Amino acid sequence: MRERSLFALVLVLFVPLLLFGMFTSPIVRAQSTNDIQQQIADHNKKIADLEAEIATYQKQLNQLGTQHATLATSIKSLDVSRAQLTAKIKSLQQKIGALNLELKQLGNQIADKQQSISLSKRTLAQSLRNIDEIDSATVVEQVFAADNLTEAWAAVDANVTLNAALRSHSEELSQVKHELTAQQESVAKTQAQLTTITTDLSTQKKAVEVTTQQKAALLAQTKNKESAYQQLITTKRAQQKAFESVLAGLESSLKSVGAGSIPRTGSGILSWPTTNHAITQYFGNTAFAKSGAYNGAGHNGIDIGIPIGTPLGASLSGTVLATGNTDAIPGCYSFGKWVMINHANGLSTMYAHLSQVSVAKGATVTTGQIIGYSGMTGYATGPHLHFGVYATAGVQITTLRAARGATSPCAGAPIPIAPTNAYLNPMSYL
Repeated sequence: MRERSLFALVLVLFVPLLLFGMFTSPIVRAQSTNDIQQQIADHNKKIADLEAEIATYQKQLNQLGTQHATLATSIKSLDVSRAQLTAKIKSLQQKIGALNLELKQLGNQIADKQQSISLSKRTLAQSLRNIDEIDSATVVEQVFAADNLTEAWAAVDANVTLNAALRSHSEELSQVKHELTAQQESVAKTQAQLTTITTDLSTQKKAVEVTTQQKAALLAQTKNKESAYQQLITTKRAQQKAFESVLAGLESSLKSVGAGSIPRTGSGILSWPTTNHAITQYFGNTAFAKSGAYNGAGHNGIDIGIPIGTPLGASLSGTVLATGNTDAIPGCYSFGKWVMINHANGLSTMYAHLSQVSVAKGATVTTGQIIGYSGMTGYATGPHLHFGVYATAGVQITTLRAARGATSPCAGAPIPIAPTNAYLNPMSYL
């Protein structure tokens, strides 16, 4: 009789756990999972092919950048830039597709985990109710109530085994909950990536429009004639030189900043504003500067050759001192669209010739945060970023008219100016 009681005890206690083990394995979605994985692989293959195409266009742009400025090379540069941007858009669309598939896959996994948790909770609850219905005698009482020692030890073993099974099952439930939390975090991360890439997609589409407009404007100005293009370049250079002459005169008259106001140099103090480090012109008396550019004052930053629409990150956390657009003033060939950021370490950074500005005066930015996108606005014969570093103590935003009564085309354009020794070599801080 006692043996039948023990057998009943085992059945009552362990059947729910056994059933849980039979029915709580992950929901079989093998076919669906395999299909999603294959689709993700297809997207990744297309992304890799597009990245290779983008790299090919970049090589072409690099080669065009070394050639003499002609109408043909300028048009070709804009065409290649547009083709590269189009390939980037396709790549971003593939990435969005892949991320959406990952979200679908994670959704399936989360549904499995939630069902497992639900079944697990019900099974544990049923097991505990069954235990409550069994004779509540203690282990000691069961031993003394047994007919023989073998039967007594069987009762003890049943209790010990039950406790171990319940403990193990609780641990499994905890692990499933942990996995569910991790997958939910993955969903949030993937959704954030999706939002970022979608924003980049919108930006690249705008950049395509910019290159299209620039090509149309260039053809309209030159009537597709090389002679007209060269005359346009000559005019731009003359106006740029006049601007630089007035600016250099003003900067040389400003009071120099003290040595203590210039931050110590050091590699890595500033982050690169772009992942592409292809410098097309360095700081100071470069070959181009010696050819007569910059009114003999030398190049006050570095130029980085990058395609139109390349995201630009802040080199260090700080506050946006000002933004501007010299192209808003007819005949002013200068920085184009620009952003200047003040940093807490006494440095300020300048980003010029942008196609788009993404921040406003007074905004707080963090290192790497996108502040705009590269272009070829202002005085630029090809797409690039002009990156400058200043000693903050000497920087001010003003117009040449307000500072010196200038009457040149750029006289009314707000721009950053500083005494000559406040211009610092960016390579000393990158």
